Amino acid sequence: MARTLLIWLPTQAALSGGEALRPAWLRVDDGVIVDSGQDDGWVDAWEKPDEEGDDRLIALAPAADAPLRWRHYPDAAPAQAAAVARIDTLRDSLGDAAALHIVAGQAAQIGQAVPVVVTTHSAMTAWNDWLKAQGLVAEAILPAAATVPPPDEDSLWSVEVGRERVLRSVDRAFASDPELDQLVAAGRPIVPLDPDRMREALLLSLSAPPLDLLSGAWQPKRRWAIDPLLVKWIKRLAIALVAISLLIPLVHAIRLYADTDRADAVAVATAKKAGIGASDAAAAEAELDRRLAAAGGGPLAFSVPASALYEAMQGAPGVALKSLSHRTDGTLTAMLVAPRVEDLNAVLLALQARGYKVTAQAGAGTDGQQTANITIRAVP
Repeated sequence: MARTLLIWLPTQAALSGGEALRPAWLRVDDGVIVDSGQDDGWVDAWEKPDEEGDDRLIALAPAADAPLRWRHYPDAAPAQAAAVARIDTLRDSLGDAAALHIVAGQAAQIGQAVPVVVTTHSAMTAWNDWLKAQGLVAEAILPAAATVPPPDEDSLWSVEVGRERVLRSVDRAFASDPELDQLVAAGRPIVPLDPDRMREALLLSLSAPPLDLLSGAWQPKRRWAIDPLLVKWIKRLAIALVAISLLIPLVHAIRLYADTDRADAVAVATAKKAGIGASDAAAAEAELDRRLAAAGGGPLAFSVPASALYEAMQGAPGVALKSLSHRTDGTLTAMLVAPRVEDLNAVLLALQARGYKVTAQAGAGTDGQQTANITIRAVP
């Protein structure tokens, strides 16, 4: 349920007079006026805010301290019209410009009149201090005069808003003064506004405020509030994230160990088929290498280092193989010749990059070619 407490702020004169203040107030629930008064009844009406609802408090500034005027700029955009309205109002106002608080609304479209209210910073200070003394925080402070609907061009409205009477013309709204009202009217009739129509206009102003005095220097600073429920969910997500971060490598490790065990089992089974009885894959591999070495095969065979040498020579077209021999311990010996030492070094580096242990003895032939007698260990 959306609840709104509307409270009329005291005038500057009442605040400075030190008298007991009992402001007018009105409570609206879901767009319907449910309670009102001009006493301290608002305390009971507002002491238990609805935690699950949308509660707000709107304060109304008295017309005596916040008169309103509508300015018209037919060809200006809404934002431009609002800026010009503030400047024109400041120019037409009396007193120190630094002491004035001027707020302009913004028209919905080009050509609409712009509402402008003029009050003082001292009044804003007094109203905020009074609200604080009551333990209240206003969501917005609206000029009471802004809630009065416009009359016809040839007449004025007279209506009681809160505890003061407001006079409303087409382009102005201000506190009524019996001695000046007829002069202001300039022959136009002053007609009492129907209370029902005033209530409708008031509710409409709450749903779409024309302007708010809590702007500019008086705009409340945004306060960041952390939702406890959100914090609880963040903690749960953080714990879940940490748990998942730990589980992922653990699962990978378990899978790796399982795959390794299966591969070892396959290796032992394969070795058993070849007549090798071994307790694990490492023992089976060692026995298989031993048998291959005895037979002149396996990694000690001629083809292993020889293929590495031929592959290295493919990257150095200028290198030629002059002699090649193989020992039973798996060592390959060869003589390489090339026009330049750099070509020979390219072959040696390629072999070393593949993990072979290479030794070389450089020299020069009678034909000017560079030579290198090299040995290559068959097992990296």
